[in-house]
Amino acid sequence: MSTRRSSAGAPPPTTYREALREGLREAMHEDERVFLMGEDVGNYGGCFGVSLGLLEEFGPERIRDTPLSESGFVGAGIGAALGGMRPVVEIMTVNFSLLAMDQILNNAATLLHMSGGQLGVPVVIRMTTGAGRQLGAQHSHSLEGWYAHIPGIRVLAPATVDDARHMLAAALADPDPVLIFEHGSLYNAEGVLDGTIEAVDLDTAAVRRPGTDVSVITYGGSLPKAMAAADVLAGEGISAEVVDLRTLRPLDDATIMASVCRTHRAVIIDEAWRSGSLAAEISSRITEQAFYELDAPVERVCSAEVPIPYARQLEEAALPQVATIADAVRRTVS
Repeated sequence: MSTRRSSAGAPPPTTYREALREGLREAMHEDERVFLMGEDVGNYGGCFGVSLGLLEEFGPERIRDTPLSESGFVGAGIGAALGGMRPVVEIMTVNFSLLAMDQILNNAATLLHMSGGQLGVPVVIRMTTGAGRQLGAQHSHSLEGWYAHIPGIRVLAPATVDDARHMLAAALADPDPVLIFEHGSLYNAEGVLDGTIEAVDLDTAAVRRPGTDVSVITYGGSLPKAMAAADVLAGEGISAEVVDLRTLRPLDDATIMASVCRTHRAVIIDEAWRSGSLAAEISSRITEQAFYELDAPVERVCSAEVPIPYARQLEEAALPQVATIADAVRRTVS
């Protein structure tokens, strides 16, 4: 972990990347069955630097570099979980996870059901998601909503350093397969870890900012944008409540509906495409469960329905931004 100290002697800030690394390190110290496998997780320290230094600390038996074959090494992780191990499988980006979709959908998510409860698959699969870093369409899409469609798995989207630090332990304790989506724009983000947290509840969304006029519902890399938009709107006298979903499957309907019942308006921020999106699912649930609480139609702010562009100005135009979030809120409360 970082050894930086503030001038006032306060706890040092920790990056999202460092928090993930500490979560991995703690899990491996506490349970010898836990090991990490994936492309470049060893000598290179992970494509995004999350596992830097872990090979030297735990050795090549527990920090395993794999060939560039997502179907192969995800399948190996599923087999290891069936054999009693607790593998953490890292996939470079969500786009490449599609090469392992057969393993995730047809094996990891279904074996417990198909075996009548005899074959649990407690594998954790981590991957980077999202755009905003000029990496081109094949490295930049937000497909976590696809996985949230699948019964038999849990889908997590940590957006804060505390969740990045503690979600892995809870995921490893889950008897079902767990997918963790880490937004690429968050790796360098800093925050001060809450030293009082010992565990996180994966079943509960979090109200990151209370408000009275509108519920802004989001997750992952869109949370900082939603919080920034709430700051802008506060200067205009609009009180936005920001809800961080944290877990995309199963969704915490209770927290979502409680927020909508307080504010009577909802704006959903989802970096995925609008058609068939997680935002569409949440909007539908609000309509089904809290329709008579609404004072305005539910708004959605999603990415443009195009492959994510490479050019910076085009990429920024295609993604939800602070300004477009604030504009959606203004329409909702006007």
